[in-house]
Amino acid sequence: MGERYLKSIRLLAECMQGFERLSGRHVREQGLTHAQFDIIATLGNTPGMSYKELGERTLITKGTLTGVIERLEQKGLVARERSPVDARSWFIRLTPQGEQLFADVFPRVTARGGEVFAQFTESDYEQLEQALAHLKSVIAASP
Repeated sequence: MGERYLKSIRLLAECMQGFERLSGRHVREQGLTHAQFDIIATLGNTPGMSYKELGERTLITKGTLTGVIERLEQKGLVARERSPVDARSWFIRLTPQGEQLFADVFPRVTARGGEVFAQFTESDYEQLEQALAHLKSVIAASP
């Protein structure tokens, strides 16, 4: 088997990078990085969430999350507040400006994604999701 898995991982990474390029125009027009948009999209339509929950729901590594949130806070798009439950942790929410950005950009990004996947059948989705779910479970079970 050797390094056979590397071909699959490379293909998966190339698909993700390609999709980010296709969907990223609207994100870049707002002066955001993909990581910043990931946070905006994750917080959209929610009252906000803790750093821990945000880290679990985004594709951003824990070490990068704080810096990305700080830059979004500087742009006036998110607000950090001490958690009412645990004073050691922070609660992150979109500001009104962040909510407006989400309402403007998110539908355009998802519409672009819909165009890319327009030719997918229900069977295509099932096969893709089954393969990715299996890969995720194998990776999660690894020590």
